[in-house]
Parts: sequence; structure tokens; C-alpha cells
Amino acid sequence: MAKDKKTEQKIILEREYTIPLRKEWLKVAKYKRANRAIKAIKNFLVRHMKIYDRDLKKIKIDVILNNEIRFRGMRKPPAKIRVKAKKYEDESVRVELVNIPEHVKFEKIKKEKIKLGVRKKIEEKIKKEEEAEKKESGETKGELGSEEIVRKEDVSKEKVSEKEEIEEIKKEDLKIKKEEAKEAKHVFKEKSRKTKNIGYKRVQKGR
Repeated sequence: MAKDKKTEQKIILEREYTIPLRKEWLKVAKYKRANRAIKAIKNFLVRHMKIYDRDLKKIKIDVILNNEIRFRGMRKPPAKIRVKAKKYEDESVRVELVNIPEHVKFEKIKKEKIKLGVRKKIEEKIKKEEEAEKKESGETKGELGSEEIVRKEDVSKEKVSEKEEIEEIKKEDLKIKKEEAKEAKHVFKEKSRKTKNIGYKRVQKGR
């Protein structure tokens, strides 16, 4: 429901920025650099998107952008990043990556198509149930013949089967969402596999 409300809201302000990050993440330890880069993005947008109470919680960073900053590890975030920011009526700001890689776009489109297919199936089943209920309510009350009783039994059986199918579709939808949540954490895993895993060697200093 929260996502539907966000889509209904009007966009007040929409801008693109190239945010410099190196100066900020050089101030902290290596294992904290990615977190500091995200904080730098939020501080930059709070200032430039006219959020006067300086509340960082109003800045919502997209999953793809988060993965782009972290895909090389916590120690190696990018030096700068191109970003698109959208401000809504409730003063919340949605931040997205501008140059999305092609394999990520393909996966995103594929997931959206699967979701649309599942939703259409559920809507069709609900419409059939409503039509069956209307037909039942339109029938006159009184003594029912043997044929009418058989018909009503068939309708009730169909309803039970339709409900079972709807439950199965909902279970499939939940599985898809769980897979998306797992994949969202490692969207850029393919890139990281291509790069060589070089271990960090400790250099012993002489006395």
C-alpha cells in the first residue's frame, strides 16, 4: 500500500547530480568507506533538494544505487556517481542511478513482467468469483429442482478450486519476492566474479 501512495503523489522537483564521494570516504577507515559514501549522498541531497529540516530519513536510496556503491566491497566505493533525485509532495526524495548496467535492466524488466502476469491471473479469478456471486443472488428463492441443486453444487466446487488456484498464485508471488530480496543484495555479483580476488597482504615494517 505504501508503494501505491508514493506513485499517486506528484513529483515537485526532479534533478540530476554528479556527486563527488572521494573526499568524504577518505576521512574514515577503509572498512567504513561504503557507508560513508551513502551518508555523503544523503547529506548532498538534503542540501540541494531543499529539505529544510535536514532529515536524512527522507532520502530513500534505490537498491540498484546501493549495490552500485558496494559491489566492489566496503573498501572500494566509487569516487563519484551520477544520480537522479525526485522530490514528492510529502518532502520525501527518491534517489536512483542514472547509468544502469544492461544486465541489471534486463533482470528488472523480467521481474516486472512476472509480477504483472501474476497480478492479472489474480484479478481474473476475483472477477469470476464476483460474477458467480451475482448470478446466485439473482436467482429466485423457493424450492429447487434436482437439476438446480446439481448446478449449485458444481458452482460451489468451482469456487473452491478457484480459491485454491488463487492461493497457489499468491504463494508463487511470495516466492518471487523472496528471490528478489536475495538477488537484490547481490545484483552485481557477476561483475565482482570477473574481477580477480586479490588478498590484502600485511607489510611488516622493519625496526
